[in-house]
Amino acid sequence: MSRQTGPKAGKPEPLATPMEDTDIIDFEIIELFFFAYRDFVSDPDAILEKSGFGRAHHRVVHFVNRNPGMTVADLLETLKITKQSLARVLKQLIDSGYIRQVAGPEDRRQRKLYPTKSGRELALALAEPQSRRIERAFEGASAEVREGVKAFLSGMRDRQKAD
Repeated sequence: MSRQTGPKAGKPEPLATPMEDTDIIDFEIIELFFFAYRDFVSDPDAILEKSGFGRAHHRVVHFVNRNPGMTVADLLETLKITKQSLARVLKQLIDSGYIRQVAGPEDRRQRKLYPTKSGRELALALAEPQSRRIERAFEGASAEVREGVKAFLSGMRDRQKAD
């Protein structure tokens, strides 16, 4: 009986060499994004955790505060999440007094979202540590560098339609 070799023969062989950059893959940039994102969300995560909220709540609170009166449909489009996911998060934020949902003036089926005073305070409490982190990173940088970073981040976004 012959012994099998290759991938189907027992355990896969471990690779001891690290992945290296290629012409199209820059692992250093990818890792910097991982670490920057981890640290960027860590302060708001700690604040949200005290209320039993998570990152989805953060995004809803942020965008409703930035666009008071936006519709639920607009928020769904902005966040690219399902109605079911948004419904759960939105109910918690409404029940907790951070967001108000109001029927549209022309179409009563349309639901417009507004922050409450406590919703605005929460949004600011979440944004302040992130803003301090951003300002520390830009310390000593020129206005041109700041604009370059904004252009780079804008270029990273997926765009289904023009903003």
